Amino acid sequence: MDDIVVARALHVLAVIHWIGGLAFVTLVVLPFARSHQMSKDALMLFEGIERHFSAQVRLSVPLAGATGLWMTYRMELWDRFADPNFWWMSAMVGLWLIFMLMLFVIEPFLHRKFEKSARQDPTSAFRRVSRLHEFLLLLATVTAFGAVAGSHGFSFF
Repeated sequence: MDDIVVARALHVLAVIHWIGGLAFVTLVVLPFARSHQMSKDALMLFEGIERHFSAQVRLSVPLAGATGLWMTYRMELWDRFADPNFWWMSAMVGLWLIFMLMLFVIEPFLHRKFEKSARQDPTSAFRRVSRLHEFLLLLATVTAFGAVAGSHGFSFF
C-alpha cells in the first residue's frame, strides 16, 4: 500500500502544479498583458512565462496521468468509470486528455500561428487565448471540485 500513498501524493502535487499554473496564467498573466495594451513588452512577458510554464507542465501533466492510472490499476477502480456517481473519474481522464493534446500536439503545431496573429492583431489574439484559458480553468475547477468531494464520499446523484 505504500506505493499508493506515494502515487497519491505525487498525483496531488502534479495537479496542484498543473492547475495552479493554469490559474496563474489565466487570472494574472493574461489580464496583465491585456491591461498593458498589448505592448511589445507585455507580449514578450506572456510568451516567456507561457514558454517556461509549458516546459514544466509537460512533466506535471504526464505525471498526474501516470499516477492516476497507477492508483486506478492498484486499487482496481475500473468499475467506477461505469458508475454515474463517479463522473469525476471520467472528467479527470477527459481533462487530462485535453491537456495532453494541447501540450504535445496542438500547442507546438499552432504556436507560430499564434505569434503571427498576436503581432498582427494582439487584442483579438489575446482575447481568444484568454477565453480558451478561462474555459479550461472552468473545466479544471469543476473537475477538481467533483474529484475532491466525490473521493470524500459526497454523492452527486
